[in-house]
Amino acid sequence: MTAPFGAGPLRRLVVLRHAKSAWPDGVADHERPLAPRGRRDAPVAGRMIADADCLPNLAVCSTAVRTRQTWELAAAQWGTPPPVRHDPRVYAADVPDLLEVAREASDEVGTLLLVGHNPGLEELVLALAGDGLDDTLDEVRTKFPTSAVAVLAWRGPTWRDLAPGTALLTGVMVARGKKE
Repeated sequence: MTAPFGAGPLRRLVVLRHAKSAWPDGVADHERPLAPRGRRDAPVAGRMIADADCLPNLAVCSTAVRTRQTWELAAAQWGTPPPVRHDPRVYAADVPDLLEVAREASDEVGTLLLVGHNPGLEELVLALAGDGLDDTLDEVRTKFPTSAVAVLAWRGPTWRDLAPGTALLTGVMVARGKKE
C-alpha cells in the first residue's frame, strides 16, 4: 500500500453521493426526496462506511432533501452519529466550493464526511486524488453513481492544507440495498 501524501496526522475525507432520488412532478430540485431504492441504499452506505472503519468525527451535508434523508438513514446505522452541519454551499457545489467547506473543518477532526451531489463530488475526488489504490481512480472516472462512497486519505497538520493532488484514494464502494 502506498502511504498517503504529505506530513502530519493521517486525515480522511469520506465522500458520499446522495442515494437515488425521486422526480415528483412540480417539486423543485432542492426539495426532491429519496426514491424507494434510495431509502434501501442509504442505510447500506452507512453500514459500508462503518465496516470500512471510516466513521466520521464530523459530517457536512447539503441542505437538499435527498442529501439530508441520505445522511439520516446512513447515520442511523452507527451507534452514535457525529455532529452534522447542513451547509447550503454543498448543494450544486463545484470543486472550489467543496474544498472551501472541507478546509473549514477543525483540526481535531480526523475523518470528515461530505454528503452531496454530482458532478461536484466526483470532480472533487478526482481533483484531490494524486494517486489511488488498485483501480479506484478508474472506477470514479467511469462513474460515481448514487450511494457511492469514496475514501481519500492524506496527511496534513490542518484541513486548510488539503489541496488538489495531495490525497490517496483508498477505496470506492457503491451501496445497493436488497428489495424487500
